[in-house]
Amino acid sequence: MGGGVLQKSSGGRRGRRRGKAQAMSEINITPMVDVMLVLLIIFMVAAPLLTVGVPVELPKTAASAMPTEQEEPLTITLTADGMMLIQTTETASEELIPKLRAIAAERSDDKVFLRADGAIPYDRVMQVMGALNAGGFRNIGLVTDTGGPTLDGRDG
Repeated sequence: MGGGVLQKSSGGRRGRRRGKAQAMSEINITPMVDVMLVLLIIFMVAAPLLTVGVPVELPKTAASAMPTEQEEPLTITLTADGMMLIQTTETASEELIPKLRAIAAERSDDKVFLRADGAIPYDRVMQVMGALNAGGFRNIGLVTDTGGPTLDGRDG
């Protein structure tokens, strides 16, 4: 990294004499620190961008948030314009269960989160949940936003 050569000077009458060259044995860590700081900044900026980013207007409920997981959750999203996505990949309805089975075979967690736009009819959401259940996925969580009505006269 920072290996160089130092000249040994001998102070004789004739001025400078050539001595034996010695290898510089000090490590220059400044470039390494610079690289590490740049990587730290890159990861700090990129980390918030790694979440599922499909814009969906989720319904509001009074339910509390679920505990966080070790593994990124497997998410199915139903958008207002009728698209179905696994994570961020658009998927046809007939391909949903085979793709989920292939993905679930490589995962340790069997939980599936279903995100559906509030404008989607209830029966469409239930059709997808029924297909998931028939496909062997029993641990399904519905994703909503907090702060909705509690149905006891108070707003959340």
